[in-house]
Amino acid sequence: MTTSAVVDLMRNAFVTTFWLSVPVLAVGFVVGIVMSLAQILTSIQDSSFSTVPRLTAFLIALVLAMPWMLTRLISYTAALFGDLGRFAH
Repeated sequence: MTTSAVVDLMRNAFVTTFWLSVPVLAVGFVVGIVMSLAQILTSIQDSSFSTVPRLTAFLIALVLAMPWMLTRLISYTAALFGDLGRFAH
């Protein structure tokens, strides 16, 4: 396997991982900001006040994004197996 093949393989793996994590992380970021603002405005300093909604939002985002994530992961895996001859040298 050549150096360029390894670099290409790792780049594709990192890009796919990035795009698979973006929907869930973006939802968590937005909910975290909203809950922090709500804590500031209401002066509630309970840690579960921000943790429970954030975890709930993570779960909902994961369930809603799962079909897209699986499609993307399956296409990456198919491309990886399709290029297996290129990596097997």
